[in-house]
Amino acid sequence: MSKVLILGANGGIARVAIELLLREADTQLTLYLRNAQRLKYLESNRVRVIEGDALNQEKLKEAMSGQDVVYANLAGQLKKMAETIVTAMAATGLRRLIFISSMGIYEEVPGAKYKSILDPYRDSAAIVESSDLDYTILRPGWFTNDNEIDYETTPKGEPFKGYSVSRKSVADLVVKLALNPSLEVGQSLGINKPE
Repeated sequence: MSKVLILGANGGIARVAIELLLREADTQLTLYLRNAQRLKYLESNRVRVIEGDALNQEKLKEAMSGQDVVYANLAGQLKKMAETIVTAMAATGLRRLIFISSMGIYEEVPGAKYKSILDPYRDSAAIVESSDLDYTILRPGWFTNDNEIDYETTPKGEPFKGYSVSRKSVADLVVKLALNPSLEVGQSLGINKPE
């Protein structure tokens, strides 16, 4: 049974990933978020909910104990959060990280110029990439709520091929990566709906 720690477990992608993991996989989930009451409906012997902040290194280390995979789906002080996560993972010996970022952090979207709004995503991705973790960074396009799994990925260094992607598509890729820990290690993948 795979043990997956989800940081930012009340996020839109995370909620879909949780549903997929509970329905389709033999996994034990640890859901980490600032307000545990938001997920009180998820009562299962396969779910443990921890209330905590992704900036709290000691609490993160406790949550990481015994886990196989960390999936970070965060917003806010992303650079500091990435530093805290990388340090906590190094301290606990946990290796596998799936980290959600944003399209445009490498100026890979043809015809688009994104300014400082992407700096936190760029900075946090750089921290993850400079770590010695077995990471995969996902750079999704603009989110839709379409009930579909339809996506393609592009590696770092290649132009982004589309502008939107369903949350369900991103969640599907997160689940594949969580269940296959050697898949796409050391990669930064753009993810979008084929146009």
